[in-house]
Amino acid sequence: MKILVMVKRVSDPNVMIRVSADNSSVDLNNVKMAINPFCEIAVEEAVRLKEAGIASEVVALSIGTSQSQEQLRTALAMGADRGILIESEGPLESLTVAKLTQKVIAEEQPGLVILGKQSTDTDNSQTGQMLASLMGWAQGTFASKLEIDGESINLTREVDSGLQTVRLSMPAVVTCDLRLNEPRFASLPNIMKAKRKPLDIKPIADFGVDLTPRIKTLMVETPNERQGGEVLSSVAELVEKLKTEKGVI
Repeated sequence: MKILVMVKRVSDPNVMIRVSADNSSVDLNNVKMAINPFCEIAVEEAVRLKEAGIASEVVALSIGTSQSQEQLRTALAMGADRGILIESEGPLESLTVAKLTQKVIAEEQPGLVILGKQSTDTDNSQTGQMLASLMGWAQGTFASKLEIDGESINLTREVDSGLQTVRLSMPAVVTCDLRLNEPRFASLPNIMKAKRKPLDIKPIADFGVDLTPRIKTLMVETPNERQGGEVLSSVAELVEKLKTEKGVI
């Protein structure tokens, strides 16, 4: 079975992001970039399935600028066999990404697609669900445990009320939650090997997908700064402040 795993280039989660001067977007100049943490979990799960003898090949797919090769090389260093980059100049909406991935699936014919449940830049949590709908495949979202049983997947997913276990028929699309696994660090020998692994770069125009945006960003603003808390001496004082100052009771 071949596994297609998706990788996205995002700003490093540990870096403070600034809004551009004209409030039209975020300023990514000189900002450290990294592989999306949820995508890293997806790569780790795909590689583990290959190491267990369940998968025969792991193909990493990224859709973005030429700089996304860096994140694909990280995926290759973690254990993916080869990479595909669909080169795009600007950010793309979730539906466009899903349609482009659908084209890649038609070429690669994977039995399973694994991706992060969301990216840390847009936080949409839409691509996996849209892709499954376009393909007409089973989908399992927010996976915290994944087990392959023949042609089926036993998947534990995190929901508001706790954990839910579902059984999916393959082919399927699975999105990963944080507790699915702990991604490995790529060793130096594997980083060197990754430089020699195949990475196919394809122009986005070759896929014939309409790239016209359907969503318009009106303004980007920084969140309001949180004010410092206040330590009170008693419950009675707390109730009095909630009543007289905040007006909530």
